[in-house]
Amino acid sequence: MPMLDTETYAGAGAASNEGRRPTVVAAPAPASPEFSARPRRRTFTAKDKLRILAETDRAAETGGIGAILRREGVYSSTLCDWRRQRDAGASGALTPVKRGPKAAAPNPLLGEVALLQRNNADLTRRLARADAIIAVQKKLADLLGIPMTPDGGEP
Repeated sequence: MPMLDTETYAGAGAASNEGRRPTVVAAPAPASPEFSARPRRRTFTAKDKLRILAETDRAAETGGIGAILRREGVYSSTLCDWRRQRDAGASGALTPVKRGPKAAAPNPLLGEVALLQRNNADLTRRLARADAIIAVQKKLADLLGIPMTPDGGEP
């Protein structure tokens, strides 16, 4: 294998970058403290929803409802949903609901089931112990030549 000229390769590295060093990039400016790291969903209280609904119901001039919606940052579809909930008489439906899967109601029988499972495990353990004792007694009787008789003492 021939020897490679190290000067050729040393010069090639400088020539490929044209003799420039890599530039140092400054760190990005820190984020504004006004913004949180994670955006939060905007929620309205039932009182705010009823206030906005009352204002839009009173706005009769052209463009009045649109101005209220722009000022409050609410979409017209949201306003329709709130009206539907209000008309259904569900004032509780106007309160914000936590998003995501709902927690299941605890089953009142779970405590009893756990107790029964513990009792079952204990009885199973005791039965296995009793079976082992009976097996040892049978082997001992066979070794000693003692006949095993039923309760009445008859062979």
